Amino acid sequence: MKEYTDYSLLNHNTFGMDVKAKHYVEYDSEEELKTIVSTLCGKVLHIGGGSNLLFKGDFEGTVLHSAIRGIEVVEEKTDDVLVRVGAGEVWDDFVDWAVSNGYGGVENLSLIPGEVGASAVQNIGAYGVEAKDVIALVEAIELQSGQKRVFGTEECDYSYRQSIFKNQLKGKYAITFVTYRLQKQPTLKLEYGNIKAVLGDKENLTISDVRQAIIDIRNAKLPDPKVLGNAGSFFMNPVVSREKFLSVQKDYPQMPFYEVEGGVKIPAGWMIDQCGWKGKALGRAAVHDKQALVLVNLGGATSDEIVTLCDTICKDVKEKFGIDIHPEVNLI
Repeated sequence: MKEYTDYSLLNHNTFGMDVKAKHYVEYDSEEELKTIVSTLCGKVLHIGGGSNLLFKGDFEGTVLHSAIRGIEVVEEKTDDVLVRVGAGEVWDDFVDWAVSNGYGGVENLSLIPGEVGASAVQNIGAYGVEAKDVIALVEAIELQSGQKRVFGTEECDYSYRQSIFKNQLKGKYAITFVTYRLQKQPTLKLEYGNIKAVLGDKENLTISDVRQAIIDIRNAKLPDPKVLGNAGSFFMNPVVSREKFLSVQKDYPQMPFYEVEGGVKIPAGWMIDQCGWKGKALGRAAVHDKQALVLVNLGGATSDEIVTLCDTICKDVKEKFGIDIHPEVNLI
């Protein structure tokens, strides 16, 4: 266990906000977490890799971070395997492990920043795949009582970038392990984005090929947070009713879209680009010049500058398309 007072969170948020936590505690087992829980008081924030956070100032409470690691096959069947992973594992390290072992299901989620625990909270997704598609069980400790609870996928109330851990149970549990169901005979998902174009005419494709294609795509359009502070995709892609979609499509027939459960998903990045924001800045906060979904810290930006940019973009998209877009990033 590691404990610090007045601890800098600069290296724990990819936006590069130089803020402090009054207390910071890192644990590497459920037993240590239960001990910590018994002493907690005041405000508590549990973080992962900090890739989906925007700190608006110092945190006057306790920041918890999991260092629970380990990847273990706990059950193997003819068609699939169950793999239990510590919440503190780096997400892309787990994806690399899965692909290296020939287990399919997460290759489309390659290079998403953050840690395993966050995958179950955020229901991370990319290129036609979401974490909920592969999550079997989520183990967590209740922060008030220290009691352990195991959630089945159906109990997690997953939807697009949402879960019970972001809504009804927000801040009430710390995830310790996530168990994923992976395929031994992988089915490749190549329909989303420009995966097929990157793969070209290559035959006998494997999950390794798909992973490399995703990595190439993401590296080409997403900034390195070590160079430009950012939290990846800042906005969620809105899902609108078919009626709304058809109405907007009349004015913008070239608008990309994806049929999803509950309506039609329209890429927020495309709408932001149409509003002329790609590559533009307000003060020291800017929209990335290669991916309009990404807001970046040009150097020394305050959280207020980033929030102002976010609010201005949302207003412009609403005025142009009549569609509300919302941040995916958590404002703390």
